[in-house]
Amino acid sequence: MARKLDDFLPYQMSTTSNAVSDLISNDYKSKFGLKIPEWRVMAVLGSRGVSTQRELVEATLMDKVTVNRAVKTLADRALLDRSPNNADGRSHHIMLSQTGEELYDQIMPAAEIMEQKVMLVLSDEEKQNLSAMLAKIKQSADDIANG
Repeated sequence: MARKLDDFLPYQMSTTSNAVSDLISNDYKSKFGLKIPEWRVMAVLGSRGVSTQRELVEATLMDKVTVNRAVKTLADRALLDRSPNNADGRSHHIMLSQTGEELYDQIMPAAEIMEQKVMLVLSDEEKQNLSAMLAKIKQSADDIANG
């Protein structure tokens, strides 16, 4: 007999991730006019600093077209700045603009509050264990993909 889809761990991880992302994104979509890909690009730039578009693709695990659209939308809203990448003439360094940094600083506290609400069902130890397990699963997936 085939396993039920609801018992398939990758399905559970995907639907849980989508539910949490949707919950958080609905909040900043209505308040700040950002879609999930745009927020992910801003979040990476806000936490890691200057990146190329290729680095954004790798960090967000979104496809090139999605990242490109998000970067264009954010640049059109003056939330990003670009500068030439002297090491690679085909790419640019992308960073949050002053306006982008100010918006990031408004969104992060709201996202963190929502994270805290969602995670209230877990003890501190469970949160640490979940984080460690997710890191191990991601590393395993990366190893298999690169193997």
